[in-house]
Amino acid sequence: MLSNSVTNTPRIILLSALWLGVWTIIQSIVLYYYSLPIEICVVDSLLSNLLLALAVHVSNNMYRFYKPSGNDRFQRLMWGLALTFVSVYTLQYLLKMIFASNKEYLEFLSQSLPIRFVMFLLLIACMQIARWLVQNERDMREKKQREVESENFVKEAELSKLRLQLQPHFLFNSLNSINALVGSKPEEARKMILQLSDFLRGTIKHEDTSLITMEEELSHLNLYLEIEKVRFGNRLQTELNCNEACKNKRIPALLLQPIVENAIKFGLYDTIDQVLIKIDVLVEEHHLLVKVENPFDPETQSASKGTGFGLKSVQRRLYLLYARNDLITIEKVNNKFITSIKIPQA
Repeated sequence: MLSNSVTNTPRIILLSALWLGVWTIIQSIVLYYYSLPIEICVVDSLLSNLLLALAVHVSNNMYRFYKPSGNDRFQRLMWGLALTFVSVYTLQYLLKMIFASNKEYLEFLSQSLPIRFVMFLLLIACMQIARWLVQNERDMREKKQREVESENFVKEAELSKLRLQLQPHFLFNSLNSINALVGSKPEEARKMILQLSDFLRGTIKHEDTSLITMEEELSHLNLYLEIEKVRFGNRLQTELNCNEACKNKRIPALLLQPIVENAIKFGLYDTIDQVLIKIDVLVEEHHLLVKVENPFDPETQSASKGTGFGLKSVQRRLYLLYARNDLITIEKVNNKFITSIKIPQA
């Protein structure tokens, strides 16, 4: 703020000098019209405009340190009247002192005081109004900026909270599986620990990233699937279809993991057979479309829970990022549970 004031100072001084010069010339011409000597016209005009500029400067700086409430119009009027009275009285005193021997001019000065008072008051009032409008507009901009920053802060906090709520659920399941494998299959347990370490490292890496490429997201998702395959063995089969055109598209970091976790949960938990989780990635108009498909048994109740916290958290994240509630859809077709996500692309 201070650097901006220093930078603007030369421009303000130049504009003030230009304004003072123009008004001095105009007033000199008006006074000369009343057959006053040119030297009196110049001195009168110069003193008048100097005092007026000083009064405006005092008025502006006064509101820099003290800003009355918006409804305190009477107080603003009193300040304007006081500055006008002091300025006109000082002008009268100086001109009488300078031209004390010129009785004709002193008579003219006495007769013109009411007009000078009104002109001073109007100009000071106009400058006060202009100053108030500029300050009010600046305050509104700052208020709007604070509101935007506050909204962004709340949004980021909620996004972070959603990510943190999803991680412990998967972590606990993985640790339980590692614990079960330590005695019977130590090599598998060791492999799973290494995979879990890589997965968590990638999670931390993308913690503060809003958007990443689809290729990065799929790489991270593959780490998750490798861990799950250690847990479920040959029961879990996956099919991932993503062409080269989709790999450079942008997607919110760590968005697919809860979707796929939801598909595994409700695809494998109610059966002992092999289950295929299918993931298709394609471009549709101006969106990146991701479809996650898993089988379900319509006679069980588990499939009806597929819109639990994982999917709701994804929907909330998408709304916070894109302000849309139509980016995630769920279908049940021929004993298949299909979750579709659309990611807008610039």
